[in-house]
Amino acid sequence: MTGQSFFEEGSVVSVLSTQPPDRLLDYIAPAGGCLRGAFVEVPLGPRKVLGVVWGRGQGGIAPAKLRRVGRVLDVAPLRDEMRDFLTRVADYTLTPMQAMLRLATRAPGLTDPPAMRKVYRLGNADAGRATDARAKVLAVLGEYGGLAFTLRELADAAGVSPSVIHGMVKAGSLREEENPRDTPYPRLDPAAPGKVLSPDQAAAADILRAAVRDGRYGTTLLKGVTGSGKTEVYLEAVAECLARGRQALVLLPEIALGAGFIARVQARFGAAPAEWHSGATMSERRRCWRMVGQGGAQLVVGARSALFLPFQDLGLIVVDEEHDSSYKQEEGVFYSARDMAVLRASLCSAQVVLASATPSLETWVNAAAGKYARVDLTARFGAAVMPQMRAIDMRGEKLPANRWISDPLAAAVRARIERGEQSLLFINRRGYAPVTLCRACGHQIGCDNCDARMVEHRINGRLMCHQCGESKPIPTACPSCEAEGRLAPVGPGVERLAEEVAGLFPDARAAVLSSDLFATARALKDQIEAIAEGQSDIIIGTQLVAKGHNFPRLTLVGVVDADLGLQGSDLRAAERTFQLMRQVAGRAGRAEAPGLALMQSYQPEHPVIRAILSGDEESFWAAEAAERRAAAVPPFGRMAGIILSSSDMQDVFALGAELARRAAPLHAIGAQVFGPAPAPIARVRGRHRVRLLVKATRAAPLQAALRDWVAQFRPHGDTRIQIDIDPQSFY
Repeated sequence: MTGQSFFEEGSVVSVLSTQPPDRLLDYIAPAGGCLRGAFVEVPLGPRKVLGVVWGRGQGGIAPAKLRRVGRVLDVAPLRDEMRDFLTRVADYTLTPMQAMLRLATRAPGLTDPPAMRKVYRLGNADAGRATDARAKVLAVLGEYGGLAFTLRELADAAGVSPSVIHGMVKAGSLREEENPRDTPYPRLDPAAPGKVLSPDQAAAADILRAAVRDGRYGTTLLKGVTGSGKTEVYLEAVAECLARGRQALVLLPEIALGAGFIARVQARFGAAPAEWHSGATMSERRRCWRMVGQGGAQLVVGARSALFLPFQDLGLIVVDEEHDSSYKQEEGVFYSARDMAVLRASLCSAQVVLASATPSLETWVNAAAGKYARVDLTARFGAAVMPQMRAIDMRGEKLPANRWISDPLAAAVRARIERGEQSLLFINRRGYAPVTLCRACGHQIGCDNCDARMVEHRINGRLMCHQCGESKPIPTACPSCEAEGRLAPVGPGVERLAEEVAGLFPDARAAVLSSDLFATARALKDQIEAIAEGQSDIIIGTQLVAKGHNFPRLTLVGVVDADLGLQGSDLRAAERTFQLMRQVAGRAGRAEAPGLALMQSYQPEHPVIRAILSGDEESFWAAEAAERRAAAVPPFGRMAGIILSSSDMQDVFALGAELARRAAPLHAIGAQVFGPAPAPIARVRGRHRVRLLVKATRAAPLQAALRDWVAQFRPHGDTRIQIDIDPQSFY
C-alpha cells in the first residue's frame, strides 16, 4: 500500500483497540511485520481484542515487558486519511477514540478467517458423456466467459438439478474449487446510457460532472423542487466518479427508500450497488465492509454509518434529502452525517452533493455565503407541475369531538376517488392515540420506565412507549383509580385516522404507511410498490411518506394537523415544519394530472403556514436566517448539549448543579451555560435525565473548553455525562 509505513518484526508499534482504555498501547510487531493501519488482534488483559496499528511505539515501557501483536487480519489496512478522519471526528464530537474505531468496524466476523464456499468452473468440456442437461451447463459457462458459479447459481442459470453438476465434476468436465465467500460486487458500467434529461437537468448534471472531474474537494447544494429529477442528475455525477475509477457513496435517510433507489441504480448501471444499513444481513455487511476496503465495491448505498466504511479511493459522497433529521446520530457517538460527509470529502479530495428540495438552514447559509456551490432545478420533470396549496381554517369547521377530517378535505378526497385518483392524508403521529386518559380520575397512562405517555396501538392491542419501546396490553381498568370502562383515547394517531377514513369512505381501498406497522423492510417495500401501482385509493401516513416516494396517481395531499410541529420551544421548529409540509405536499401531482395540497390549520395566519402556502422559499430562509443571526444561535453561533443521566435522581441533579457552579472554563471563552434543568422527557429506560445547554460564538474554542470543564468531574456509580455538539433535538 503506497505511503503506508512498514514496521518490521520485533519493532514497537502503538495500537488503538476498540476497547478501553482510551489511549494507544504499545506492542511488539508480529512475525512478518505489519503496516501502519493494519487491522490486528492483540491481547488486552485476558482477552483478545480488535485493534489497528496506529504508528510507531510511544516508548516508556521496556520492549521486554511488552506483549506481542497476536496476528494481522486478512483485510485491507486502514488508510491514513481514514485514520485522520476518525481522529478529527473524535476531536470535534469529544468522543473517545476507541468508540470511533468501534463505529468504523461495525461488521461481523472481521477477526474470523475469510469464509470459503465451493464454486464451479469449466474443466475439460469434452470429458464425460454428452446430454442435453450438461450441454445447458456448458452453454451457461461459455456465455459468461468461464466465470465461477456457486452450485445454486449454476443450477438455476442452466435450469438443471444440482445432481447434473455433481456428475460433471466427477467426469472432469467441471472443476470444483474453494473460493472466498466475500467476493467483489458485479462491475457497474458508467458508460451505460441514462435517462434522457431535460435541459435544466442536463445543465445541472454538467456542473456536477465537471466538479467530479476536477479531482479536488468541493461541496454543492443540489436544490430542486419535488419531482424535478434530482436523483437522475446526481447519478450522472456518480457515473463520472466511477468512470474515473473512484468509489462513490450515496447516503439515504430511510431504509424504506433503499429498494426503489437500488432498482434505479441497477437500471442505470447494469448492476446493483453494495448496500450498508441495519436491514442488510450480517454476511452482506461483512462482504460490503471488506470489499469497500479492497476496492471491490464501486458504489455503496447506505444509511449514515456508511460514512465510516474504509473506502480505498472515495471520490463522491451524495447526501440525499440532506435536511433530514435522521442524519444526526443521537446515541453512542453523537455526529451529523451531513457535516461529517463534508469533512471526510475534504480529507480525500472528494466531491459532496447535498440534495434536497428543502435544504437545512445551515446548508442554505453556506451556499449563500459562497462556501458551497449551488445548482437549482426549478421545474418538475416532464409535464408535471407543482401542486396548488391551500389552507383550511379549522376555526370555522364544526367537527364532532371524534373527527379530524374536515368537510372540505373529505369532499376533495371523494372527488379523487370518483376520478380514479389517489389521496394522501398525512398526520405525523404513529399509533392510534397519543394519550390514554381516565375520565374518572384524570390519570394519563405513562411508561413505567420513562416520563412519557404511552401511545395506544389498537392494531396490536397494546400501549407502547416511543422512547424505550416498552409495551403492555391495553388495560380494561384505570391503573390509578381502578375504575372500569372509563379509559378513553385522546387525540388522533395514524391508526385512528384510518378508522375515521373507513367510516367516511367505506368503499375506498385504504393503506396505512407507518414505520411501526411493518415487521421487515421487505414488507414496507411491498406496500409502497402496491400503492405506486394504484392498489389503494387513500393513503394514511406519517412522515415516512414525505421522503422521496413517487406515487403517479396521487393528486391530493391533506395535512390533518399542520400546526403540530409549531408547538414547543425548539429553535428549529419553524424550519422543520416548513420542510415537512413542503415535502409531503410535493407528493401530489408528480405525473400529468395536477396536484392539490390542503392544510388543516387552526392558525393559518402563522408566518410559517403563510410561507408554506406562498411557496416563496428564499424569503422564508432569509427571514429564518435573520432571526437566528439576531439570536446568535446555529448556524451563526455554537451550541452544545450536556446530557446527564443516572438511575439515582439525587446524584444526577447534584452533578448538574456542580457542573453549573464550576463552569469557569466556559465563562473564560465567553460561553453561556443554561441549566441544569430536567430534560423534557426526564426519565428514559429507568434513568433520570438532566440537561445543560452551552451557547458560544462561532469563533470560540468550544471543544477545548468543554474538555477542560468536564475533566474536573469523575461521576460515580452509574452516572454518565454525554456531550452533544451541535444538538438537533432537546428531548
